Amino acid sequence: MPPTGPPSFELLPGAPNSPVILHVPHAAREIPAQVRQGIVLDDTALERELDHITDSHTARLAEDAARRTALTPWRFVNRLSRLVVDPERFPDEREEMRAVGMGAVYTRTTHGEPLRPVQTDPEPLLARYFRPYAQAMTDAVADRLAAVGRAVVVDVHSYPTEPLPYELHGTGPRPPVCLGTDPFHTPPELLAAAREAFGAVVEETGLDSPFSGTYVPLEYYGTDPRVSALMVEIRRDTYMTEPGGPAGPGLTRLASALASLVTAVTG
Repeated sequence: MPPTGPPSFELLPGAPNSPVILHVPHAAREIPAQVRQGIVLDDTALERELDHITDSHTARLAEDAARRTALTPWRFVNRLSRLVVDPERFPDEREEMRAVGMGAVYTRTTHGEPLRPVQTDPEPLLARYFRPYAQAMTDAVADRLAAVGRAVVVDVHSYPTEPLPYELHGTGPRPPVCLGTDPFHTPPELLAAAREAFGAVVEETGLDSPFSGTYVPLEYYGTDPRVSALMVEIRRDTYMTEPGGPAGPGLTRLASALASLVTAVTG
C-alpha cells in the first residue's frame, strides 16, 4: 500500500527535560482513499460511525493542556482515524476486542455491523500503519528514557455517555473521568496526582470502568518500571455535543486539569 496522503502520526516536541508524552490515538477522522476502498459502509453511514468511534477534540484538549504547563510535555498524535488501524490494540490473539471484530484492524462497527469484509487480510494495514506507529512510540519513549531516565505516557481519550453495543464492559460505572491503570506501569503517586487534578473540575473520577488498562510500547510492557502510564477517559457530555458535535466550555476546564496532572508528574 503506497504511502500517500497525510502523515499517519506526529510527534510534537516538548521540553528536553520533560518525561511526559501525551498520547492522543483516537482523535482523527481522516481515512486515506486507498483504505476507504476496503470499507463497506456508504459515505453517510461512515460519517455516523466516525461520530461514534472518534474521541473528538482530544487532540485540541492535549494541545491546550500543553500550552498551560511551564515544562511542555511531548505529544504523540495519531493523524488518521482508528478505522484505519487502532494503534492501541494488541496485533495478535492477546486482544480481547477481536471477539467483536475490533482488533487492530476493525471488521465491525460500534453497532456490530460489517465495516470490512470478514475475510479482509489485516497484514497490509498493519505493515503500512500499525507497525510504524508502534515503532515511533517506542522510539519516543526511548528518547525520554535516555534524556531524563523515565517516561510517563498519559493516554488522552473520551467515551460516550451511553454505552455502545461493541463495549465488552459497558455495564459498569461511567463517571465524568475514568482513569485506566496497569498493575505494573501505574504507580500510586501517578494515580493520586490524576485523581487530585481531575477531581478539581469534575464531581467524580472513577477507576477502570468502563475502560481499563494503559498504553505502553510492547518493548517496555511489563518489564521496565521506568515507564509509567495512565489512561484518561473523559465522558463526552462533559465537554462536547454527542455524537461528533462541537466542543463546549468543559474542554477548557479539562485541559486545565490535564495540565495540572502534567505539572504534578514532572516535579
